[in-house]
Amino acid sequence: MADEPDRSRDGPLDRAIAILTFVAEQKKALSAAEIAVALALPVPTAHRLIGNLEDRGLVQKALGTKRYVVGSRLVTLSAKTIGAAFRTVRRHAVLSAVADRIGEQCEIGVVRDNAVVYVDSVRSKQQQGLQFNPGDAAPLHCTSTGKIYMSRLPAKVRHRLAHALPLARYTPTTIADPDALLAHLEATRRRGWAKTNQEYVAGVVGCAVPIVSPAGDLIACLGVSVPMARVGFDGLDAFIGPLQEAAALLSNTILSDNEDSDNSQFSE
Repeated sequence: MADEPDRSRDGPLDRAIAILTFVAEQKKALSAAEIAVALALPVPTAHRLIGNLEDRGLVQKALGTKRYVVGSRLVTLSAKTIGAAFRTVRRHAVLSAVADRIGEQCEIGVVRDNAVVYVDSVRSKQQQGLQFNPGDAAPLHCTSTGKIYMSRLPAKVRHRLAHALPLARYTPTTIADPDALLAHLEATRRRGWAKTNQEYVAGVVGCAVPIVSPAGDLIACLGVSVPMARVGFDGLDAFIGPLQEAAALLSNTILSDNEDSDNSQFSE
């Protein structure tokens, strides 16, 4: 039997991936020394690897500090990866089924560069005034997906983002005051799902529920946008149950993909 190839997990690439993983898992910015200690790396090695990752936009210094958070390029790459993962036949079938069940267009959205980007959608037979297609983008503060994303951020990060975003007023009901938005986001956080009342486009209401990983982390959101004249803001509540059931199915496909990947190691 041929010798097994060296599968050492302590090379420069492995260490760089370990740094990215560790930084992405934290809820606060980290110093290079903290990263080095946590990963049992020599401090000079940690500084060198972090510098290389920073040069590539995969980590970056938190504003006004020397501490590190995930970089904008890594956030964009993560969103693109999630988008590609949801554009599969199996997941599109789940989206089609819930759109047929509720009789309205449904879409899956992710957050990329502080904006909601839609990665898949299914139109119902009924025509409606607002249709989000794959690749379309929308603001965080006046979309249901954006509200879910912001509501699940740590409180300090949420507060900072609410005051940093340009809260453009698209309609008379757009929440354009940071403090009012934060109060709304807290209610969204407690409820676990979000609604919008003609906040992005006049005459259109919507709602969304989170799609989470097996570990409970937010991956994307499943939502619907409908004409106010046909459904009404209060009528959105009837969609939450079907959307949550579909979101659970989508979460299960992620879990089964992981299990299939694990099982493939033993299929040879």
